[in-house]
Amino acid sequence: MQKQKRLGLLAKQKAAGWGFLTPASLLIFVMSFYPMVQAFITSFKTGSAARLQWASPITYNYTRMFQDTVFKTAMGNTFLYLIIQVPIMLILAILLAQLLNNRDLKFRGLFRTMIFLPCATALVSYALIFKTLFAREGLINSMLMGLGIIKENVDWLGQSTTAKAVIIIALLWRWTGYNMVFFLAGLQNIEYSVYEASTIDGANGWQTFWSITVPLLRPVIVMTGIMSINGTLQLFDESVNLTAGGPSNSTITMSHYIYNNAFVGKANFGYTSALAFVVFILVAVLAVINLKVGDTRD
Repeated sequence: MQKQKRLGLLAKQKAAGWGFLTPASLLIFVMSFYPMVQAFITSFKTGSAARLQWASPITYNYTRMFQDTVFKTAMGNTFLYLIIQVPIMLILAILLAQLLNNRDLKFRGLFRTMIFLPCATALVSYALIFKTLFAREGLINSMLMGLGIIKENVDWLGQSTTAKAVIIIALLWRWTGYNMVFFLAGLQNIEYSVYEASTIDGANGWQTFWSITVPLLRPVIVMTGIMSINGTLQLFDESVNLTAGGPSNSTITMSHYIYNNAFVGKANFGYTSALAFVVFILVAVLAVINLKVGDTRD
């Protein structure tokens, strides 16, 4: 009798579990996986949105990328932002987290809030703020001229090199505090007695940081690295709102170029879908590499 009751209870629990799981699974399939499959099929087609037909050859949209100079520029720009901005951002985030985890530091809560606040700023708003700051007659030029560093106003957003630098600075300002919160949470899970023991053993600050903090934060470093790489490869707002991809597409990103192909001028959904899948593959490959590098298990 008791066995039958247990079996009945297990059946009810399984039914309840499937009842909660099924609606979410259906939504994920309908809203995510089905569109992904349709986009992959579309990537092998050409023509206008109303008259899509199979490409000839079938891989036309993918081979076309190798001759697309704008896409090559967009890919180069995106990886430039990735290589420069992500390491600097993560290093700053972990150093700030280490500093703000100090028990003896006064007003820790205030400093944490101030550093995190840029992350709470709307993407479009902060891009417009930076566009105003780095305008030809903006605050940055006024300050630099007042300090005697420059003699005339610099067209920060009108030159390729300086425009890219502004985008990188904007990204650092926006996302460093966001990653700092993850590192701070990881640091607070490390027992303070571990640091006390290292001090007793004669370890200095750098030895403690490199031999204790970094190894214990490895899972957080891997997670923030994957998120940062993923976000940078899909960089869109800064390219659109700060520089509009200019001058002459010299700062355009892959996501911005995908958007232009889909919604600006003549829509080309087949080529756009192919471009999107290339970005998807890049994100997946770099995420796997990051996981492999960060995995210390035998």
